[in-house]
Amino acid sequence: MTPGADTIDEPILVLPEEPPFVPTGATRPQLSVPQPDHADRLPRRDVSGREPGFWWLGVQGGAGETSLTRLDKNTKAAGHHWPVTEAGSVVVLVARSNIPGLRAARLAATEWASRSLPGIQVAGLVVMADAPGRLPKEIRDFARVVGGGVPHVWHFPWVDAWRYGHDVAPEDLPKEARTVLEQVRLAVTAAAGLPAK
Repeated sequence: MTPGADTIDEPILVLPEEPPFVPTGATRPQLSVPQPDHADRLPRRDVSGREPGFWWLGVQGGAGETSLTRLDKNTKAAGHHWPVTEAGSVVVLVARSNIPGLRAARLAATEWASRSLPGIQVAGLVVMADAPGRLPKEIRDFARVVGGGVPHVWHFPWVDAWRYGHDVAPEDLPKEARTVLEQVRLAVTAAAGLPAK
């Protein structure tokens, strides 16, 4: 372009940034939360040297931690124990969508919130459907209450093949389930960047 020639500024296209993955509940332990009674706490296990991308922690038997682990080779099932490591752990709680499962999730969230698990960061709670169809209102409402104690809550839909003991490839899951897994990965990435206090 020659000096003095008229120039036309091209408009700069500004794309909006992706919205941040905003937590909907507590993101770290609290100062005033007491530990649950000893009988209501999950056991702890030293898993140093076996740190995956993150741990699925089933808060009661049959929660679904093993099924979720099969969907992502970079994760491990915690075996219903808090995974204790020197470097710290990122955990996703897993519970069935029934009152006993949600009560167990509430106890685990309370234990984490009590500051008794240094080095463990909870990224959220996956509520696994215990039956096909819509959840009853009482259970939906209780899940919202429990969800206030963890950064995120996801509802994983019913997968009929699991009832018969069949493995399902991630790409064969319902779209809603694949979305949950993607959101969990985003939350785990965010949690890994937070200091575990």
